[in-house]
Amino acid sequence: QVQLVESGGGLVQAGGSLRLSCAASGSIFSINVMGWYRQAPGKQRELVASITSGGSRNYADSVKGRFTISRDNAKNTVYLQMNSLEPEDTAVYYCNAHRGWDGIDYWGKGTLVTVSS
Repeated sequence: QVQLVESGGGLVQAGGSLRLSCAASGSIFSINVMGWYRQAPGKQRELVASITSGGSRNYADSVKGRFTISRDNAKNTVYLQMNSLEPEDTAVYYCNAHRGWDGIDYWGKGTLVTVSS
């Protein structure tokens, strides 16, 4: 069992910044990859960024150069630093933890990011 709690969402003007946090608890020793997904109105949920247990990072093309995913192992927390935000970034952002041995995904409840023009 893994629990994920997101925080840091809110309303920001275009060009601004936000930092999302995801605090993980439970059987986190089994997690291989953590990431951030987002779902905008009328759109499918998409992967924004991920980080593996080895520190490898991957980003969606739409956020490369603007977003940075990082982790603090001591705090069991993953962050998403979002800079140069655009209205197209408006979405509910979900924290995800992936357990590779059986393909199980855990999800947070989401945090809303709204970027005004």
